Amino acid sequence: MSAVSVILGGGQGTRLLPLTLERSKPAVPIAGKYRLIDIPVSNCINSGIRNIYLLTQFNSESLHRHIQRTYRFDQFSQGYLRILAAQQTPSSEKWFQGTADAVRQGLRYFTEEEPDYVIILSGDQLYRMDFREVLRQHAANGADVTICTKAVPREEAGALGIMQVDEKQRIVNFVEKPGNTPALDGLRAPMYQDERFLASMGIYVFNREVLVKLLESDQSDFGKHIIPSAIKTHRVFSFIFEGFWRDIGTIHSFWETNLSLADALPEFNFYDPKTPIYTDMRYLPPSKINCCDLNRCLLSEGCIISGHRILHSIIGIRAIVGDGTVIEHSVLMGADYYEREPEPGEVRLGIGRDCYIKNAIIDKNARIGDGAYISPEGKGDANHRLYTIRDGVIVIPKNAVIPPGFRV
Repeated sequence: MSAVSVILGGGQGTRLLPLTLERSKPAVPIAGKYRLIDIPVSNCINSGIRNIYLLTQFNSESLHRHIQRTYRFDQFSQGYLRILAAQQTPSSEKWFQGTADAVRQGLRYFTEEEPDYVIILSGDQLYRMDFREVLRQHAANGADVTICTKAVPREEAGALGIMQVDEKQRIVNFVEKPGNTPALDGLRAPMYQDERFLASMGIYVFNREVLVKLLESDQSDFGKHIIPSAIKTHRVFSFIFEGFWRDIGTIHSFWETNLSLADALPEFNFYDPKTPIYTDMRYLPPSKINCCDLNRCLLSEGCIISGHRILHSIIGIRAIVGDGTVIEHSVLMGADYYEREPEPGEVRLGIGRDCYIKNAIIDKNARIGDGAYISPEGKGDANHRLYTIRDGVIVIPKNAVIPPGFRV
């Protein structure tokens, strides 16, 4: 039973702006030291699937660099992670027009070894899954397509793609974003006593021949086109996933998911020794805490912390926090490098002295001057050249320079 995985990493990620202004969505840092792409790749490796393709398109340079530095398979393992960037070919001069079109354009590459199954994955979700379990259920059902689903309550279901299944978990209907309306009542999952609905996770297993056949049409998207039509003509089943899963599609969900990782007992565990999450080995020195009260924080390598208090926050690699600074409920992505002594009057890399930062995302290589006050409390959405406020979170973009005493 052979399988290849295909990770969709080409979307623009406009809802994550300004974090995706200079990088693709799968390259966005998470949990201080990882990138989003590390999640699906690690799940594949831990599931014994080592033939992996990554489809890329927008702002892909940093993503390509991360992949090339991180995932170097041994020459004797016969594994690989191959990047398939959008390209012009004699058969197509267009960029990817959607998820299905992206897979269609790369089809000849990942079917040349004639795998039994093709697993389609998203590059912007946080979860831990053993794909071997999905493949075993897929084969036992005699399925053509299996869609991984997650049971969600009614208040979440209206904005998601909801699957209706029969008693054998065969999918008989699919409704995209039904809303909190009476139409949702008929889609309730029958295997749960309380009101639950099966939402598509955007993770699909296809028999190779079935995928090739379904992609013969010019339909461009899996969720909108391929899956609804396949339900009518093929054996499509649901694999119900009971573990932690988050789709990281907005600034607020990104901020909230990151902060949940700093909880005393987080729902997602980065400390599992059997199924680790892999990333770039940077060989950084240990973090140094000169003087600071840290409470519920993830502290990455190579940091120098001299603040007053850091509460419920993520501190990324090489982060520097000055004396007297208070940081609460914030995500600091850290820096890509250590800088030499700055010129007189120049704002230093990192967070300066006596700053106050709350409900914020500070992107990489930002320079926050001494005495800056950064908090979105009491303010609505805003777009400023130095910051963005969205859904109650303020974002300081990559490489931004916030002058001393700046208040927002």
